[in-house]
Amino acid sequence: MAKSPTVEDVARAAGVSRQTVSNVLNSPEIVREGTRERVRAAITQLGYAPSMAARRLRTQRSATIGIHLDPYAGGISGIVLDRFIHALTDRATPRGLRILVYAANDAEEELRRVRQLREGGEIDRIVLTGTYQGDPRADWLSEHGIPFVAFGRPWGEPGAGAAMGNPDRPWVDVDGAAGTRAATVHALDHGPRVAFLGWPTGSGTGDDRERGWREAMSVGSGERSDLRWTAVDTVAAAREVVEQELSAGAVDAIVCVSDTLAVGAHLAALHAGRADMPVVGFDNTPVAEALGISSVEQRPERVAEAVLDLLVAESGTHDGDWHRLIEPELIVRTREAS
Repeated sequence: MAKSPTVEDVARAAGVSRQTVSNVLNSPEIVREGTRERVRAAITQLGYAPSMAARRLRTQRSATIGIHLDPYAGGISGIVLDRFIHALTDRATPRGLRILVYAANDAEEELRRVRQLREGGEIDRIVLTGTYQGDPRADWLSEHGIPFVAFGRPWGEPGAGAAMGNPDRPWVDVDGAAGTRAATVHALDHGPRVAFLGWPTGSGTGDDRERGWREAMSVGSGERSDLRWTAVDTVAAAREVVEQELSAGAVDAIVCVSDTLAVGAHLAALHAGRADMPVVGFDNTPVAEALGISSVEQRPERVAEAVLDLLVAESGTHDGDWHRLIEPELIVRTREAS
C-alpha cells in the first residue's frame, strides 16, 4: 500500500521548510502569496491531507466551518452559492478543515442551530451568506466569540462604511461595480446607447453593480437616465420591460444586473428581431453559457480562498485588511455580432 504523503514531502516538493508548510495551513496571512501558491500546488499534486484528528487534539477545536444552506428557491442565479460552497469544501480539505452544511428557514432558527452546533463541539467558526439590512447574525456571533467571515459586504447596516475594515466584521465580496464597468465598456464598442437593466434601487449588491455602468457611461458617451431600466429578478419581468423599452426607442446593447434578467432581455431582443444586439449578464451561469450570452464571472474559487485565509487568521495579523474585494472576469461569447 502506498505511503500517504507527509508535511516533509510537501515541503520538499515546494522547496520550502516544514514550518512554512505549517504556516500556509494554519496562518497563511504571514506567508508571501507566491510561496503560498507553491505550497498549495504541492499539496494538491501529492494529495496531502493533514490529520484533522491530530489537529483537534492539539488545538481543542473541531476545525470545522459551518455554513448555512439556503432553501431551494429555483431560478437561474442560485447556482452561484452552490459553486461557492463546493469551492470552499474543496479548498478547506488541504488546510485540515472541514465544512458542515446546516439548514434553517430564517435568522432566528439559524442562530439556534449555530448555538447547538457550537455547544456540541461540532463547529468552531462560521461563513455567513445572504447578509441583509438589519441582519442580527453578525452581532450575535461577535457577542458569543464565534469567528466568522461574511460572503458579502454589510450592506445597509448602520455604520456600514466603518464596518468595511472592522476586524469584528470581516467579509469577502465580488467587486460588482468593476464587473458591470467592464461589461459596459465592452458594450460601448457596439454603440453609445447602452442600457442597464437592474433591480429596484435599495439593494446594496444591485446598486453597486449599477454604479459600474454609470461610471463607464459617464466616460464613454454621457450617461442617459432613460437607459436605466428596472425589473424584479425574474425572466418574465425582464422580458416584459425590455420589450416595452425596445418598442419605444433604439438601444445598442443591454447590461444586466443578473443572468436572470439577461435571459429575459435576450428573449425580448429575439422577439424584436434584434438577435445581434449584445446582452451581458452577471453570474456566468450555465443558462447564460447555453444561450451564448456574455456574462460576468464571480470567480467563487478566489472568493473561497480569501474567506478561508481570513477564517484561519488571528486578529491583529492583517494590519486592518479584514475585507477583500475579488475582481470578477467578463466572459464574452461569440453570439454577439461585431
